[in-house]
Amino acid sequence: MEVIVKVLVTLLVVAAGAAAATYDSINRDVINKKVDRKLDISSQLLKITNKITLENGGSGAVRSFLLAFTRQEKENLSYLNAQSGGTVLKFGEARVQEHRDIEFYKVELKDALQPGKTVNVEVEIIMTQLLEPYPATIQQGEKQLVRYAGNHYVLSPYTTTTQTTTVTLPSPNIESYSRLKPTTHTDTSITYGPYDGVAGFSEDPMNIHFENNSPFLAVTKLERVIEVSHWGNIAVEETIDVLHIGAKLKGPFSRYDYQREHNSYSSIKSFKTIMPASAKDVYYRDEIGNISTSHMRVQDDAVELDLRPRFPLFGGWKTHYKIGYNVPSYEYLYSSGDHYILKMRILDHVFDDFAVDELVVKIILPEGVRNIVLETPYPVERLPDTLHFTYLDTVGRPVVSVTKRNLVESHIQDFTLHYQFPSILMLQEPLLVVIAFFILFITVIIYVRLDLTLSKDDATEAKMRVSSYCEQVHTHHDKRARLYEKLEEELQKLKSSKDVAQSQTATKKIQATIRDETQAIADIGAKIRADSAEYAEKVLELQKLDKILRDSVLQQLTNVEKLVAGKMSKQQYMDADAPLHKKKEEALEKIKSILGNI
Repeated sequence: MEVIVKVLVTLLVVAAGAAAATYDSINRDVINKKVDRKLDISSQLLKITNKITLENGGSGAVRSFLLAFTRQEKENLSYLNAQSGGTVLKFGEARVQEHRDIEFYKVELKDALQPGKTVNVEVEIIMTQLLEPYPATIQQGEKQLVRYAGNHYVLSPYTTTTQTTTVTLPSPNIESYSRLKPTTHTDTSITYGPYDGVAGFSEDPMNIHFENNSPFLAVTKLERVIEVSHWGNIAVEETIDVLHIGAKLKGPFSRYDYQREHNSYSSIKSFKTIMPASAKDVYYRDEIGNISTSHMRVQDDAVELDLRPRFPLFGGWKTHYKIGYNVPSYEYLYSSGDHYILKMRILDHVFDDFAVDELVVKIILPEGVRNIVLETPYPVERLPDTLHFTYLDTVGRPVVSVTKRNLVESHIQDFTLHYQFPSILMLQEPLLVVIAFFILFITVIIYVRLDLTLSKDDATEAKMRVSSYCEQVHTHHDKRARLYEKLEEELQKLKSSKDVAQSQTATKKIQATIRDETQAIADIGAKIRADSAEYAEKVLELQKLDKILRDSVLQQLTNVEKLVAGKMSKQQYMDADAPLHKKKEEALEKIKSILGNI
């Protein structure tokens, strides 16, 4: 009896589950009267545009139709949009019980399609990572070949009266392609069809093996941080990880061959990113620091930044960098009383035909914000709100975070963020600054007026002054020593370049700076004499030795000029240079000894 009861309970649970699961049915009255499909495989993305003429062949009105995808297409589907007569149509996922191996989307028509009537619908589809590099590895300097596997027919649950497919390629170089008659190949396009009377769910393998040297760059992760300030500025910083997902480099990399070849084929030297026209204070850096190999062009409607990584990107290579800039808040932030609305792009242009595997957007709002409501143009995953602390913060700034996977350029759309911020809180930071400076001034006043010494020690103060002056002497002498090194470098350059005019111009500037440093030391020596005659004499001796050193170096420079001009033979130069070199060495040893005692 217990066994029978358990079986009945199980059957009831299964029946309840089956009743809860809802399935959509295929309306056999819908007919694809004409389908014009365009496949663009000229980049790393698969871009599909289907122009469909739907006909109602039944007796009742039709309010929706189904789009069909294979499991792999659904997994790699990044963007889907359907329009009719300029109106964007609503759609959602659907399930058909008799075709569980095929994924469906249900598209709602703007107006019900009456019997015998037709309507034109344009469907835009973008898929990622469906173009396979074949071969998967290539050597440096080889062209990249890519293989696309698809369907000659448009996968549809409805019967199609006539359909045509046009494939756009990046170049006329094709290794091979499948032929389902009628097929036409002209330059960079292949046309399949027209095919008449195609039954629903018809499939016939399409294979195209072709040359594609377009940048196969994927953004594996993009973290976009937007920091909002009510003081007139919005700071944006993007941390980007980029991976070359094309054919991997086989064998070693030769910098010589890379610079010698005019065509780098699939390797990427640089790429362009576009920022708002009002962007300023732009920076481009990585872990090492600022990357100077970039060029920025300010245009009327945008700022274009040509990014050149520190090394070229081959298949399997990756790079990590940051881009940041500031924009004025009045262009994106709107307010009415205590209510604020922020409208900015959830994703911005990274490079042409980009694909983002994972996007994380963090919006840092001012401290004290409340009643936050986020509206996004497409579904995203909202992460838990956190707090961000920076200078003059007390309880922290709220951070709104969202994430989404598999995005393309069509996802560059605006989000809308509503929140409330009491105007009185604008005074918080200025008051904190005022209080901090007030406390600092009071502390300084008390410290200056407070004297805890019992009596003044003039000798100690004099020693401290002399010590400070000696430190200054060391500093100026170090600068002077570096200038002598530059004179020595100019002397060596003159020997090799033999350009006397250029040498004289450079040495005059160095000599003038040496004179300034020497005068500075002389002035300090005069101050030292008031407190210590002993140290003043050492400074004076240092100046005398420096004059000997300077005269020797300048005489060497004069001899080199004579040698270059042919006024002195090489033997005469060597005979004259030997005593000068010895005099320099003796002066340097004595200078070193004096500096050690100061």
